[in-house]
Amino acid sequence: MLDEEIHFQKEKRHADLPRGVIHADLFRDNALWNDPGNNLGNNSDDNNNFSGIIDFYYSCDDVLLYDLAVTANDWCSEDDSTLNRDKVTALLSHYDKFRPLADNEQEYWPAMLRAGALRFWLSRLHDKHFPRAGELVHTKNPDEFKAILSDRIKHSDLYLNYWI
Repeated sequence: MLDEEIHFQKEKRHADLPRGVIHADLFRDNALWNDPGNNLGNNSDDNNNFSGIIDFYYSCDDVLLYDLAVTANDWCSEDDSTLNRDKVTALLSHYDKFRPLADNEQEYWPAMLRAGALRFWLSRLHDKHFPRAGELVHTKNPDEFKAILSDRIKHSDLYLNYWI
């Protein structure tokens, strides 16, 4: 699976997709939320609102769609590694209000979902097999993203239609 996916991704890297500065690691644990118990706001509507993003270690200039795919793979995945269509379309719809998605981005959506899953499978494998001495890093299970990649490969045609 790894060899085939690397070959697949190599063929997709030259697409003319919109680029810019991306976070490249926008997982749920890198998003901060107001805590209802800390009295940050007097209005109950202020509680549990998004308040910031952390962990810009992997930020770079890259394909904007890749950032969305990384985010969707974490925020929109079900326990069985499949994507929740309603969550994906909500993410894309809200994003599109601020940066309209280009016509050719839909075509590359399944490949970007796969690229994001591949990257985190490999980085977690690396962290598991080559831990850095003295680092205070929580090693995450690489099998989670192996399963996500397997699902994204299996359902590429289906996820092409998880678009707005």
